Amino acid sequence: MRRKIVAGNWKMNNTLEEGVVLAKEINELVEKTDIKDVNVIIGTPFIHLTEVNKVVGDKVAVAAQNCADQTSGAYTGEISAPMIQSTGSKYVILGHSERRSYYGETNEILVKKVNLTLENNLLPIFCIGEVLEERQAEKHFDVVKSQIAEGLFHLSADDFGKIVLAYEPVWAIGTGVTASSAQAQEMHAFIRKTLVEQYGEEVANNTSILYGGSCKPSNAKELFANADVDGGLIGGASLKAEDFMGIITAF
Repeated sequence: MRRKIVAGNWKMNNTLEEGVVLAKEINELVEKTDIKDVNVIIGTPFIHLTEVNKVVGDKVAVAAQNCADQTSGAYTGEISAPMIQSTGSKYVILGHSERRSYYGETNEILVKKVNLTLENNLLPIFCIGEVLEERQAEKHFDVVKSQIAEGLFHLSADDFGKIVLAYEPVWAIGTGVTASSAQAQEMHAFIRKTLVEQYGEEVANNTSILYGGSCKPSNAKELFANADVDGGLIGGASLKAEDFMGIITAF
């Protein structure tokens, strides 16, 4: 039975003090609420990782938002997978649409990052998704399939089983265009079919696929009711503890 996951991505928000306060608030709400079978993850800026790990309990895991494609060396400003692992964090968000778009991350670079996270006992949350032009040109399935294949299909079935996928309809994030629940399910079902073709039904049916397109307390229940939507990668709504909790309890 695949995991239900709600993962927050704080992006470049919150000072260290603000981040610790927010993490405490989220942890307290999770601890006092009867949540079953939902994995809660918060993805914080690098400077928060150590302190946030100190204030959350067993029900909340911590993720970094990126990692370097090298283990160590003269790479000023970069943070390596071993450094992230040393903070007590368990996950790393990789291939986010903003990293691909703003910083030119390619599938080849992401292969290195995926390998390094796994080698350091970290679990990748691997992001995939198409932009508006690709959706309008009806290339969205091809784009998503190539991102998965080129970034992940070098992995053995055992290693792929450690991956969490997050589908981002980039065309529906901050554009005023809304992706419907049916469109989310259509893409998630396609992704699972792609995994079946590569790794077989057992691996595909045990892979959690999160939806990363403007998920809020108001639409989370409808999205999560879809057969192939296993949770969400949450942006803005993860910056308010009660909103984030509203999404977690949508299951």
